[in-house]
Amino acid sequence: MGILSAKLSAVKPSQTKAMTALAASMRAEGKTIITLSQGEPDFKTPDHISRAAIKAIEAGHTKYTAVAGITPLREAIIRKFQRENGLNFTVDQITVGCGAKQLLYNALVASLDEGDEVVFPTPCWVSYPEMVKLAGGVPVAVETDVKDRFIMQPGALRAAITPKTKWLMLNSPSNPTGAVYSRQDLEKLAEVLRDFPDVWVLADDIYEHLVYDETEFYTMVEVAPDLASRTLTVNGVSKSYAMTGWRVGYAGGPSELIKAMNTVQGQSTSHTCSIAQYAAIEALDGDQSFMGGFRDAFKKRRDLVVGMLNNIPGLTCDTPQGAFYVFVGCQELLGSVTPSQQRLETDMDFAMYLLEEAGVAVVPGSGFLADGFVRISYASSEEELKKACVAIGDAVAKLSRAYAG
Repeated sequence: MGILSAKLSAVKPSQTKAMTALAASMRAEGKTIITLSQGEPDFKTPDHISRAAIKAIEAGHTKYTAVAGITPLREAIIRKFQRENGLNFTVDQITVGCGAKQLLYNALVASLDEGDEVVFPTPCWVSYPEMVKLAGGVPVAVETDVKDRFIMQPGALRAAITPKTKWLMLNSPSNPTGAVYSRQDLEKLAEVLRDFPDVWVLADDIYEHLVYDETEFYTMVEVAPDLASRTLTVNGVSKSYAMTGWRVGYAGGPSELIKAMNTVQGQSTSHTCSIAQYAAIEALDGDQSFMGGFRDAFKKRRDLVVGMLNNIPGLTCDTPQGAFYVFVGCQELLGSVTPSQQRLETDMDFAMYLLEEAGVAVVPGSGFLADGFVRISYASSEEELKKACVAIGDAVAKLSRAYAG
């Protein structure tokens, strides 16, 4: 009998982490690699936030805290939800975790019984189905279409719900597509959910502030307040504040669920780093003016990448409304033959070809349950992005596409 559990054998490693690790190992071998596989801003954490952490150390805030987080941070989170989303919470309805990822996992572990189903639209973040499996649940993927902006349609949601459905997980802006659910989109989904009072909503808002052009961000309870009693709203400081390494996420929801999530966390990681919690207070309550600069830079990079990629024969991508990814269709290139006479049968084959031939690390769409695509992060410098797109174009030009006639 082996040491590993049967449950773990069904769980796949994260392809985003795997591709980033592979790129790092190739770079360590002396190869020049541009890593566009990691969902991490290249910006430095704003100085006023870092200074708050230094002050916390100097003040001796280096001891254990409550599992749910220090009260001043939970109060700052309450203010944030009220100020930016019109949501009202009390302190016992707020919890803090080691990144939004941990809070998603805590919620699933706290709520799922064996065989309970969790519905989510695809393409989806790589961790959603695997988290559900680890928690004993059954992932139910609902395919979306590029013609619908990768937005889940209400009819598809209705068709996916069964008596075993426990959650709808919704990420907006989306990783990997950058799709943003409008007020009308959310209203349509809420109308369906009202017919299924036992289905809860897990709103993953981690990319909330990264929306572009005239796009506006909405979260489910803001649009449908009547669903507040069965919605968990998850967010964090990682993406918008360039604080990925600080590992601070937060969630607001019904106190019964929050209490259960705290029980899970209390028996696993305990609390989030005390110093990072004090930095997060400054992030939420402090000067927000830098964020406009972040958005402007991301928008410029987005437009650069979309423009260059759409000029490469065989690649297609729409302009995403949010986050910092482009989801690039490569279906036309599948079946092509490389200079070494390897046939590219899958998006993984194509991603590996770009890594080896172009020196560019991307993530295959199959990792997001969407075959025939690759995800490219534009959270890198314009110089790197230009070099990467040129290298991708050169690599594609070397493919033999005689099959297409």
